Amino acid sequence: MLVARAIADPVRRDILEMLRGEPRSAGAIAEQFAISRPAVSRHLRVLRESGLVRADAVGRERVYALDTAPLAELDRWLEQFRDRWSHRLDALDTEVRRARRDRRSATDQTVRQEDSA
Repeated sequence: MLVARAIADPVRRDILEMLRGEPRSAGAIAEQFAISRPAVSRHLRVLRESGLVRADAVGRERVYALDTAPLAELDRWLEQFRDRWSHRLDALDTEVRRARRDRRSATDQTVRQEDSA
């Protein structure tokens, strides 16, 4: 699954997030990173080969734009695991709410004790 491999790298994920707003030139993308331009070019090539970005020549520059269609395939594959995530996230939500309630209760009790003293 090329898309999963492509988004596994944090630099490539950052590039995708940058391109969410609008297309950008390779130079504008490279300026945002502390890595070399050739390294950014390699990341852009991986994203292009996975279909997540398309590159258009505009004059002497390449302008990259996001294409989210390949993410749909990954999303369909992940769907088989969501029921497990949902169950666990629901359980986590219950525990977080319980901890907040207990913390509020303890704080309220402390305030009542201070007020009565």
